[in-house]
Amino acid sequence: MQDTRAINRNAVLTALIGARPASRKQIAELTGISAATVTRSIDQLLAEGIVTETTEIVSEARGRRAVELDIVADRAFVVGVDLGASNTRIIVADLLAHPVFASETPTPTTLHEAELAEWIAATVEDAAADVWDRVEHVCLGLPGAVNQRDLSVSNAPNLPEVESPTFLASVERAMGRPMHFDNDANYALLGEMHFGAARGAPNAAMLTIGFGLGAGLAIEGRILQGERGLIGEFGQLPIGPLGTRLEHLVTGGGILRRAAEAGLHLDAPAQLFADDAGHGLQSLRAHFDQALLVVLTATTVSCDPQTIVLGGGIANSLTSSLDRYRIALEQNLRVSPGLATAQLGDFSGAVGSVVAALHTVYAGLGVEETAIVHLPNGDALTADEVARVRALG
Repeated sequence: MQDTRAINRNAVLTALIGARPASRKQIAELTGISAATVTRSIDQLLAEGIVTETTEIVSEARGRRAVELDIVADRAFVVGVDLGASNTRIIVADLLAHPVFASETPTPTTLHEAELAEWIAATVEDAAADVWDRVEHVCLGLPGAVNQRDLSVSNAPNLPEVESPTFLASVERAMGRPMHFDNDANYALLGEMHFGAARGAPNAAMLTIGFGLGAGLAIEGRILQGERGLIGEFGQLPIGPLGTRLEHLVTGGGILRRAAEAGLHLDAPAQLFADDAGHGLQSLRAHFDQALLVVLTATTVSCDPQTIVLGGGIANSLTSSLDRYRIALEQNLRVSPGLATAQLGDFSGAVGSVVAALHTVYAGLGVEETAIVHLPNGDALTADEVARVRALG
């Protein structure tokens, strides 16, 4: 059990990280802790190198000044990685989620399991460069269901190398840093909840629709986690003819395959959603819409979200149809969540991986668990900021 000194220290740190920068007086008001006790806790945090004094501010008392306090942002760094079948996206960020590096590079899918693990570790270390020795945690998102019990991956047809029973252990061993792994849709939702289209929505969901179908669900700001990683695997539902799985009806590969079966030629899945699509494609589009409505309905009844965010290559073609889907949901359920496309674009998963890594680091510093779910806050990892850092190389 924590002693009183530790409890006060953690309460002061929690208040500061949630309302930074702040003076000792402001922290005392936020926590209800006496000014003397706040000062002792701040002195401890200063000695630990977690907090620093910044600028002086004019206090309410005439002629008296107070010193603002803030978190030492570069004390530690985290890395968020989104490993996709086509591209791998990486963000390196400090303790306050400010990105110092962001990149997108093709995933070398011809590598064997051990080689891919080594490539991930080497690419991350290169990305972190001069701050690698201060990286405290790395989170890796994968295009499949992650079993947290034995650290295995299933349902990853577009990147089968990750399904090797030893793949995640190989990555962590090569990385040489504490790691956490999860489904890429879960991390994408986390990113959109903190810095994107699902801000302010305690109950939210994310659907990633591209050459695979993924879903992340959150209630009261917390991602729903299952031991075997199967929560939100709606793509496995056998709803089509002869038990065709749902993902084969809405994903890019499924669209191309069904078009070929109907004797229709598509150069790319996006052609299905063109305004001038011919009659045959219109019929195929109707089947897609019905299957997507099943996904949206299943998502809605799973966590009663205020917002469902749609991301991925297929989702980019659906912007003009979102209101029609919302109306269809209302007709089925009498209510409908808001539907929005991902504000963070292709970097939703990498941003969410950073958020997850920061949550682990915050917990290790002593930030109270009830506050961590709302952190980090601010605009540090918006789409514009990620784009700016990417442009810097």
